[in-house]
Amino acid sequence: MTMKSLFLFDFDGVLADSLDLYADAVTRCLERIGTPVVKCKEEYLALFDGNFYESMAARGVDLVAFAQATKETFPAIDYDAMKPFSGLIPVLAALQKDHLLAVVSSNGSRTIRRMLVRFGFDPYFREIFGFDFLFSKKEKIDYAIKKYGIPREMAFYIGDTGGDILEARAAGVRSVAVTWGWHDRERLLALRPDFLIDTPEGLLTIDPVGGG
Repeated sequence: MTMKSLFLFDFDGVLADSLDLYADAVTRCLERIGTPVVKCKEEYLALFDGNFYESMAARGVDLVAFAQATKETFPAIDYDAMKPFSGLIPVLAALQKDHLLAVVSSNGSRTIRRMLVRFGFDPYFREIFGFDFLFSKKEKIDYAIKKYGIPREMAFYIGDTGGDILEARAAGVRSVAVTWGWHDRERLLALRPDFLIDTPEGLLTIDPVGGG
């Protein structure tokens, strides 16, 4: 019997088109706690060149205060305005037949679950590892690999930012960068991901046994 691979998906920018909603919400949170380090969308995107929380801490943001501010600000987000990227359901259905699928994200697990249900994606994902579990995506990837007993060479992290590529690399799994999300193709290509995918259907071309 062939061993299943583990496909770990980022949420925002891979499954959900949510950039404008969160750029605005995070900017307002940072203003609320007196560290307005984000003044435009490009400065927000720069937070994801590495780990989001580490990037904010490096800019002097009190993460405890920020977490408290999100509890006050994020409930006002218009989640009905969040849309899924098109073309994903048949791809997820095909992947789920032969592989384990889970979500690894800096977003909250409850929000992710709510959106997966609304998008019709929920049946395809085994589990969600959000910020309420661990801050570091590397640690979440490590945990998922150990939990499911998957060799690292059979695990993939599918993300849309430079930080996602770096965290996949730090975790010793193969990085899959998609170009329909938050960071553009050139920014992703500069970090040499194992796979660079331009359409959801491209995810089906990944060979779990072959090299990147």
